[in-house]
Amino acid sequence: MTSRAPLLLAPVLSALALAGCGLGPGEQRDGGATLRVTRDFGQRPLSGTSVKRVREGQTVMRLLQSKRRVRTRYGGGFVQSIDGLSGRGAGGRHDWFFFINGIESSVGAAEYKLSPGDVVQWDYRDWTATMRVPAIVGAYPEPFLEGRDGKRLPVRVECESAASEPCREVKDRLGRAGVKPTGASLGAPGTQGVARVIVAPWRRARLVAALEPIERGPAKSGVFARFTGGGRGLDLLDAQGRLVRRAAAGTGLLAAAAPTDKEVAWAVTGVDGRGVAAAARALDPRTLRDAFAVAVTPGGAVKLPLGAGR
Repeated sequence: MTSRAPLLLAPVLSALALAGCGLGPGEQRDGGATLRVTRDFGQRPLSGTSVKRVREGQTVMRLLQSKRRVRTRYGGGFVQSIDGLSGRGAGGRHDWFFFINGIESSVGAAEYKLSPGDVVQWDYRDWTATMRVPAIVGAYPEPFLEGRDGKRLPVRVECESAASEPCREVKDRLGRAGVKPTGASLGAPGTQGVARVIVAPWRRARLVAALEPIERGPAKSGVFARFTGGGRGLDLLDAQGRLVRRAAAGTGLLAAAAPTDKEVAWAVTGVDGRGVAAAARALDPRTLRDAFAVAVTPGGAVKLPLGAGR
């Protein structure tokens, strides 16, 4: 993220850069990295590229500077503009933010060291409704393949019913993506250091503590949708967090959460069983690419927030 005011210098922000750019003379490592540049909550792709190898110690900032035209501030620690698109800071409330494997970084771009296989997404967005978006779905099948912070995580699929079609669909799709998940009952213990996929209607998924912020709206979760009526209804929101549409029966939701630096949880959920099934079928790299969260309506999948890419 770029910064234009002291407000944005808080250490909890994903793009805070503490010092230097950190590219050392280390050995090259196979596995490469992917760089994506988007705007408006991932709804408008601007550029994309990849490298076949990363050097030991190479940072997100160095990768970006090697591939795009970048202007920085605060001694090179903050990205002010990419390819001429500049942050507008506290008054304009538009800035650059970045994610690694779909997870907001706890350190800045000049400090974050790349690992082979990392997917880096820089997104220029409106932060009126929320400054933080802890996790997004747009790097799928990450973080289930390479994990977070350079550490691969065991993947666990937790279902309301292990015999249900959505549960089988999710496990099958993860398997086709190269992930080998285990299964567990909904809300199983042992959540630290595990990437969890929760497959259930929201009336049940909402009982999983890691997903609780979704019910509190985008200011808490970074997800621009809000379940109502104990999970029987779903409001789809715009970039300011305002109601645009009340979802129809059969609507699903794919959203990600990272409540702590040791937890990752995805929701494959919906207002009813048909919605959960629709969300499970949408677990696909083409559908989710670059998205922050996705609602799967009877008319098709739509990226959230609504209207952000227009």
